[in-house]
Amino acid sequence: MAKILFLTDSAADIPKSLREELGIRVMPFPIAMGERELRDGEDFTPQEFYQALAEEPKIPTHAQLTTYQFQQCYEETWKAGYTDLIYTSINSEGSATYQNAVQARGEFFEDHPEARDAFSIRVIDSHTYTMCYGYPVAEGARMAAAGASVEEIAAYIQDWVDHVRVLFAKKSGRVSAAAAFVGEALGLKPIMTFENGASKVVTKVRGEKNVIPTILELAQKEREPGTPYLIIRAARPDQAELLTESCRQAFGQEPAMDCFIGGVIAINAGPNLVGLIYRKK
Repeated sequence: MAKILFLTDSAADIPKSLREELGIRVMPFPIAMGERELRDGEDFTPQEFYQALAEEPKIPTHAQLTTYQFQQCYEETWKAGYTDLIYTSINSEGSATYQNAVQARGEFFEDHPEARDAFSIRVIDSHTYTMCYGYPVAEGARMAAAGASVEEIAAYIQDWVDHVRVLFAKKSGRVSAAAAFVGEALGLKPIMTFENGASKVVTKVRGEKNVIPTILELAQKEREPGTPYLIIRAARPDQAELLTESCRQAFGQEPAMDCFIGGVIAINAGPNLVGLIYRKK
């Protein structure tokens, strides 16, 4: 019988209570904030990080996860008697973490040729961020508990990340497409997404009051009806609550999850983000 470890990184933003409930292992990205080095998702709550981010004179930085860290993880998992490990990674376009996980896999099997027929390591590039890939990892863990095979679970995760869409708006941050959007200074608000691993401005609206209606209008055109959707939020509860209620009315169902973005995402997208995640047709 398969014994599966579900592995991801902290940019997946899976709430701590959920990953503990489902036995998901999360590797925390290191964040340098002033003189301190913090572990994303371990040493602070999202709300604590938003406050610290607002008060910190310099923008914090984060590093990638290293090949050595993955080698250690694979070694521990193999020794613990697991037959399979599925690692779902942060977007490879924005971090070398995915490549490091792949490299570590090759080095692990070079060191342990006896493991090749008894231990499988699957590495999935999500090509995206936050709960766009955190959600299918959690669902994969639930599938495993219900008796699904490793192949079925890996196929589900891959299919989800291949079809997932996120639309989000924010006030500040360092996402590349937004940095290039000078119209924000004129009262125009960008609605953004990720395509092929890169950030993209989908459209722009004038005035904050038009942000949520525009996100909802775009989602209604391309969302696969009846499929789960998720709300992601940060330090703007008013906008998040408005988006949630608007989605309830438009979609006729509750969000599958409503989650706060973590440190890595907040550094790059800003602490005032609100967004909607769903599956495209």
